[in-house]
Amino acid sequence: MRVLLLIAFLLFVSTAFRSGWTRLSTDFPNYYTAAVAVREHKQLRNFYDWTWFAGEMNYAGIENQLGAYAAQTPLTMLPLLPLSGLTPITAKRVWLVLNLVLLAAVVVMLARCTNLWWEGIAFLLVCGYSSLASNFVYGQYYVFLLFLLTFMFYLFTKSSAGRGGFVAGLAAGMKLYTAPLLIYFAAKRSWAAAAGMLAAVACSGAIAVTLFGPGDVLYYLTHVLPRTLEGGSIDPYNPGVPTLSTLLHRLFLREPELNPHPVLDSPWLFFVLRTALQLSIVAFTALGLAAGRSSNLRRDFAWAIISLVLLSTSTASYTFILLLLPIALLIETTSIWKSAYFAATYTLVCANLKPAWLFPKLWPLVILYIVVGVSHWRAVRGWPAVSVAVAVLALSWADARLRMSEYVKEPGRSYSHIAAEEGALFSGYPAITRSGLFFQAMGDYRKGQDRYVLRWLHGDRIETVAFQGSVLHPVAVDGELLVDLVASRASRTMRFDPAGASAAPTPRQDRQEAASAVSPDGKWTVYAKSSPVGQELWLQESATRKARLLAGGACNNSSPAWALDSSAIIFASDCDRAFGLPALYRAPLSAPR
Repeated sequence: MRVLLLIAFLLFVSTAFRSGWTRLSTDFPNYYTAAVAVREHKQLRNFYDWTWFAGEMNYAGIENQLGAYAAQTPLTMLPLLPLSGLTPITAKRVWLVLNLVLLAAVVVMLARCTNLWWEGIAFLLVCGYSSLASNFVYGQYYVFLLFLLTFMFYLFTKSSAGRGGFVAGLAAGMKLYTAPLLIYFAAKRSWAAAAGMLAAVACSGAIAVTLFGPGDVLYYLTHVLPRTLEGGSIDPYNPGVPTLSTLLHRLFLREPELNPHPVLDSPWLFFVLRTALQLSIVAFTALGLAAGRSSNLRRDFAWAIISLVLLSTSTASYTFILLLLPIALLIETTSIWKSAYFAATYTLVCANLKPAWLFPKLWPLVILYIVVGVSHWRAVRGWPAVSVAVAVLALSWADARLRMSEYVKEPGRSYSHIAAEEGALFSGYPAITRSGLFFQAMGDYRKGQDRYVLRWLHGDRIETVAFQGSVLHPVAVDGELLVDLVASRASRTMRFDPAGASAAPTPRQDRQEAASAVSPDGKWTVYAKSSPVGQELWLQESATRKARLLAGGACNNSSPAWALDSSAIIFASDCDRAFGLPALYRAPLSAPR
């Protein structure tokens, strides 16, 4: 066994670890860039602006790479803060070494608080090799999170529930995965752990407010967090993100670029099922844990961690290394045949199985949750289960009504997409000239365009104009097109000439996104207005000062630009999509609202 483990370790070092050691790959640059921005006292709300973050990545020394701080809490970058003074590649190497140390600590702690030999735990790591490898190739966060979860359980076994709860709260402050553990502590009546977790969350909040101020933290809580919990982190339709939320998005929501052909275009059913599934997992897990008060601590905790992963709205191959902890705890408490099933499930969930559209990672995880939960549900009496089911259905129906009231305000219900391209994740900052419509877009990584490029719509053609760097914030000024070109840790303003498809430097113009735009004929003004759940666009008639809603919803509508004949407004909106990743819409002035 030890010889095989040594061979596996040498293979890991020579492949995944070496790959992570020698090159910067997403996602480490995202955490690192955010840490650098914190050192430079940048505003938190800007972190969630994909365009702003692209510039910051370049200024931090990370060239030609797309990235973002999407779906992260204000404090996700905190462990990287001490490394932010190093160069990006040096910081990543230190992070990888630290991850090796933390992984060894996980193995040691699991061996001490279970009856498993360390060799068996290391063998489980090898079973989940794809997940382990991707954590080191990308410099991801989940080995660190696995360490915190394991340390928390280790403290519980040492009768330190309060300290264990405090560790859970610290983890929740940096990653949302552990937040539902508060329900677990309440269900098990572990009030010391619940108090410790609440204390840690309060400390995390105080740190966030100290670093960023109350206004920016409130912006995260009201604008970013709700979209994150709904699955709006990067691409909510991508089956490469194997979650229940993604599955429902693909089945029931139509989006012209990202999901043009759902099985059934039924937003109402989507909203009902999404809330019902999330509430059911939370409610029936809590009910099962509360009913089995004398059940095994290891099995209870394992089921709770499995439910956390199942509840997540943003997962990838590296996420599933978190299942090492519950799988090890389950194997210790069951027969050899069930142990083989648990190990096989861990292997399946961590493996890179195809085709992705069948969600081959999700179904084994759902079955695992049910298999482990059966023994807990047996202790639940009929009337509590029925009461919980009725409450879940009622809340789901009420939530769907509320969601639909916002959904009908979104631009996709009234206006048509323009410049739509299948799979396009970002189309924003429209600028209209006599030569056509220009806008900022994500380049095609398959063509080596790991940056933002300029798209040019004229007639029925869309051309791509790429530079050695990222093209940001195109804007039409006095009939000319100006862009910001970010490369080599600097930003320059460029004037683009459509006739020759070339650009030349021009005196720098620091400009912010316009919050309003007056029509060329002077009769109308369109302006952005913040709402409690997003950003709306309003259209106001200059003569009467009467205004009406142009685009709303629980999402962000921005960057209004007028057609040259004042007949329509072109704008960007991330409705039906991920937070901060918009598509373009055309709203005719004559369209009713």
